[in-house]
Amino acid sequence: MKETNMPSFKSAKYTAIISDLHLCEAEPVNPKYPLWKKFKTRQFFFDDIFTTFLKEIEAKAKGEAVELVLNGDIFDFDSVLKIPDEPIFNVSRLEKKRGLYPRSERSCFKIKVILEDHAIFVKALREFVLRGNRVVFVIGNHDLELHFPDVQKEIRHTLGLNEAQQGQVRFVEWFYISNEDTLIEHGNQYDPYCLCEDPINPYVQGYNHISLKLPFGNMACRFIMNGLGFFNPHVDSNYIMGLREYITIFMRYMVRAQPFLVFTWFFGSVETLIQSFKDRLAAPIRNPLKIEERIEQIALKANAEPRMVRELKELFVAPAASNPFLLARELWLDRAFLIGVAFFLIFQLMLFIRQVYDLSFFWAFIPMFLLLPFFLFYSKSITSMVSSYKEPNERIMAMTSAITRVKRIIYGHTHSVRHEMIGAVEHLNSGCWSPAFLDIECTKPLDQKTYIWISPQETGERQAELYKFIDGQSQLFMSSGSR
Repeated sequence: MKETNMPSFKSAKYTAIISDLHLCEAEPVNPKYPLWKKFKTRQFFFDDIFTTFLKEIEAKAKGEAVELVLNGDIFDFDSVLKIPDEPIFNVSRLEKKRGLYPRSERSCFKIKVILEDHAIFVKALREFVLRGNRVVFVIGNHDLELHFPDVQKEIRHTLGLNEAQQGQVRFVEWFYISNEDTLIEHGNQYDPYCLCEDPINPYVQGYNHISLKLPFGNMACRFIMNGLGFFNPHVDSNYIMGLREYITIFMRYMVRAQPFLVFTWFFGSVETLIQSFKDRLAAPIRNPLKIEERIEQIALKANAEPRMVRELKELFVAPAASNPFLLARELWLDRAFLIGVAFFLIFQLMLFIRQVYDLSFFWAFIPMFLLLPFFLFYSKSITSMVSSYKEPNERIMAMTSAITRVKRIIYGHTHSVRHEMIGAVEHLNSGCWSPAFLDIECTKPLDQKTYIWISPQETGERQAELYKFIDGQSQLFMSSGSR
């Protein structure tokens, strides 16, 4: 649908916001190792719950139209590992093991796989639009491939809408202003590990192809997490741990199923570091003659002004990929390097000693054990910086509020439910719907199913409330000012 013919989304009476559904392909149950990617199996699909949820918010609106904002990470392109049976493009060995690269024809295949496995979700969303409601997709970090026009076209085609109805489905680059009173962003643009470096110009030119520039977090999910099937990527504590926790989990769950886990991690980490740095150096495709037109299109879809697009972009943080040493530390490659150097030096020392004395190589374990306390001390002294960007930045929120002239800002991304006042800005986070579990056996769910509901009050202004959707009913989750 042409941008000039888009229906107006300027005003909205009722708005519902959810985020982080992380819809992905269905993982077949592994008969030998049933815990392998158990969180991706069909038993944890929530398509039926989503169908009931849509009917619930329509009931809350008492028959009036609802604006549904799907605030980022609705689809998880990074976790799709399926390969076409008869691909029309060359598939590399790495793609066969870790998923297809973010190129238009590959991304179209991945969204087809996701939508086919979530037919109930598609049917519910289609009927929701046919009943006169509208849907806004805000692009997050795990569904960056929604930037491809062909992927958006595929979603509209699968929904089976006519041209007029397709106008009720909109895709926005990274932010959306609802009813001139609420700014909605996924929030990854303020996370150096997950930001899209330039959502205005997200593509880079490869050899005979155009690709998306992915952030470090996406690379880590693709090249590491896709190979470590026992770790749930939806909960940070499942994969960001200390050495003792890693060893405990390995001995309990993985020693038989994945005995060479350390090599899977190492090669995945090296590949993540290389690809992240290569993408950082790749220059985006820019056409100076089209920049203003592109900014105007983004502003039009987001109910914003062109200046807002430019000014909001200035608030983005610097990508973590600009510091390869930081990335190496996050990937534990610095510790792997120290161990490698220690082994090499001890081996060289033993070779030198054995020229004089006939000693067994078992003596090499003595200096290794002597160095172990220093290695453990170094490992414990380093903490991951990933979790430090889960808190909203007060300065950024104040600037965002001033730029967009709103007093309410809604994020997703962190999977942490929030409703609070930060300075003069009302801040909310819609939490997540993803299959998040605190344990590998998937017995301790973080079953949020939370959403934000914005509705008019007697004063004429709209009020935002945070709800949890449980057993087909909405329950007030938090009141304003609480955390």
